Amino acid sequence: MLRSILRWCAASAFWFVLISASWTALLGCVNPPVTWVMIEQARLAGSFKRVNRALEEMARAMPLAVISSEDQRFMTHSGFSWEQIQRAMEKNKRGKRVKGASTISQQTVKNVFLWPGRNYLRKGLEAWFTVLIEVLWTKERILEVYLNVAEMGRGVFGVEAAAQHCFGRTAMKLTPAQAALITATLPSPRRFSCIAPSGYVLGRQQWVLRQMRNVGDVLDPEVLARRKAKIESEKERQAERERKRRNRK
Repeated sequence: MLRSILRWCAASAFWFVLISASWTALLGCVNPPVTWVMIEQARLAGSFKRVNRALEEMARAMPLAVISSEDQRFMTHSGFSWEQIQRAMEKNKRGKRVKGASTISQQTVKNVFLWPGRNYLRKGLEAWFTVLIEVLWTKERILEVYLNVAEMGRGVFGVEAAAQHCFGRTAMKLTPAQAALITATLPSPRRFSCIAPSGYVLGRQQWVLRQMRNVGDVLDPEVLARRKAKIESEKERQAERERKRRNRK
């Protein structure tokens, strides 16, 4: 009996890994046809807007705005931001409101592979698929998929649909200010608007523009190399400060 159960568990695990890895590999080449959130919007509103675009068909400012606002170490981490997770856990212990620690990779997984909601099964699948896309997709592909499936307005999905909806132009012709304004609505795209932005959204837009200048064009290999060196230097300084703090105790 026990041996049969173990064989069944091993077979189930094997097929789960094979099917999930194959599915992920396929979506590394083929655009996701639909997401759970799109289905939800179609059910509530009757339709949704979405136009797929390759990363090269978007203004350079758009992916840079999202990286600068949502996940500044996206190009250097392996799918998880352990620093953000640690800070979120510390704030949670102090009873403060926790800012999300999800990376762009994790947000892509939530949009493409998972259903809405929060439970331990979903968190486990999120971690698994995050590892898969980091292994099987390029960083550019992760960005491209995210920028095509993320909700950027009520019933508006992806950069191309958002650019046409908000500014009446294609994603390729977005200015840095327009890309920053779209990005400023991402924390709550059904509440915030890039057509009639509130003072809060305009303030976030200016913050995103400042972050874009600070982070730089990390899609450029030379800029990315300098960024990596800066991050490593920051880690070394932080480790040294931590050693000194422990020595004083």
